[in-house]
Amino acid sequence: MHSEVSVQLTGNQKFRFDLEGQEPMTHEGGRRWLDDQFTALDCEPLRASGKVLLADKVLTVALAAGTALFNDPVWSRDFARAASAALAKPVVRVDVPAMAVSF
Repeated sequence: MHSEVSVQLTGNQKFRFDLEGQEPMTHEGGRRWLDDQFTALDCEPLRASGKVLLADKVLTVALAAGTALFNDPVWSRDFARAASAALAKPVVRVDVPAMAVSF
């Protein structure tokens, strides 16, 4: 099955990660990795209630990471693996300017 994660940071900054042949993360491993990054990058919840959905966490981590971390091949590969595992979807599209995650 084809598996990929794409991230659009701005109009011309797009990153695509093909996960074929990559070691998959477990669902729990992906959640934990995103939780750690959410904290390390000082992300804020998107919702006034303070509740953070997994898709929100993927989006806010991508926003906080910016170009610098997405240009890091190890960090970006781990982000893609974690996003796919945590959301349990083989194809994930993160559109930061639109503040949307789609599958």
